[in-house]
Amino acid sequence: MPEIRNYTLNFGPQHPAAHGVLRMVLELDGEVVMRADPHIGLLHRGTEKLAEHKTFLQSVPYMDRLDYVSMMSNEHAYVMAIEKLLQLDVPIRAQYIRVMFDEITRILNHLLWIGAHALDVGAMTMFLYAFREREDLMDVYEAVSGARLHAAYYRPGGVYRDLPDSMPQYDLAKMPCHNAADIEFMNSNRQGSMLDFIEDFTNRFPGYVDEYETLLTDNRIWKQRTVGIGVITPERALAKGLTGPMLRGSGVVWDIRKQQPYEVYDQMDFDIPVGTNGDCYDRYLIRMEEMRQSNRIIRQCITWLRNNPGPVMSGNHKVAPPNRENMKSNMEELIHHFKLFSEGMHVPEGEAYCAIEHPKGEFGIYLVSDGANKPYRLKIRAPGFAHMQAMDEMSRGHMIADVVALMGTMDIVFGEIDR
Repeated sequence: MPEIRNYTLNFGPQHPAAHGVLRMVLELDGEVVMRADPHIGLLHRGTEKLAEHKTFLQSVPYMDRLDYVSMMSNEHAYVMAIEKLLQLDVPIRAQYIRVMFDEITRILNHLLWIGAHALDVGAMTMFLYAFREREDLMDVYEAVSGARLHAAYYRPGGVYRDLPDSMPQYDLAKMPCHNAADIEFMNSNRQGSMLDFIEDFTNRFPGYVDEYETLLTDNRIWKQRTVGIGVITPERALAKGLTGPMLRGSGVVWDIRKQQPYEVYDQMDFDIPVGTNGDCYDRYLIRMEEMRQSNRIIRQCITWLRNNPGPVMSGNHKVAPPNRENMKSNMEELIHHFKLFSEGMHVPEGEAYCAIEHPKGEFGIYLVSDGANKPYRLKIRAPGFAHMQAMDEMSRGHMIADVVALMGTMDIVFGEIDR
């Protein structure tokens, strides 16, 4: 008799649906997955160790590079941990700006997620639609920080600067493939301030989400690929450390913005979508609704920011730089500026853990200070790392093609998993 045995298959790290440099060793019985063994570490960049050799301020840009689709959200947890140790009050206007950009970042994240997830299971149009909207929000990132991706906009004590009064405009000289009428149309919603541009986006965005739902929600092929796939019960989801949409998809009502509100989330009116079946389809519906709720929050922030000017950075010059005019006319301010950017701030001894409702789940920073100008230890609690350990349990009994759908539903980005 021939010996019948399972065989193993390497899924990744070069697989386009591995969402980074994941290598998974799949044990297969025919085309059915019997066991999945994720191998991580191919991207390891040592962020936690690097932070011990940089001043507190110099480590902010490292946070952008963790989950490189949710840049400002990563920064937020890090600066909150520093502020907690410093017992530093953040101006209310800076808190509203942070909340607005957290939700802009959530939409950016979910747009890339739905584009990549749909592409993984065969729907190409979604990818093109989602990136059309991402361009507008990337322009907002660039206008406020000077960078499209790695913004380094949040700072201990507030944000780098207030919102600009104008948006960058398209230039006919740099776009010879367009005529003057095209350029005028493309610049039509860029005539006012950044808040005007974001408000215009929030007016248009619900219609775009309707388009995505028209393409996918009742699509027969999409439902065949996602309904009943990767079901995880509420008990197992909690035991595995799942958070965010992965946990809420199983019916557990847990959102840090509601349960442990930070910044001004307790002032916001929004709903938390929760699933019932714990499958890929429920998690898809939750993220689609989250984009609509983020849109609501952004609109509330715009209204408040329009009516309430004020400082966006702490007045404590031990942790926040003085403005340029004062720095160039006052010796004491110049010394503060020089000390802050050469030596860095000294954070009191102690430890702090700060978590935020990141687009992917609970993103936390555990920070230990020994009173020096650098962290003594930094530990990052990345949601994708916890989600990765559920891959084996969720994929057993499914086909190889379903592993691709599971990668999509987890919304994994390897920068934060390998850290």
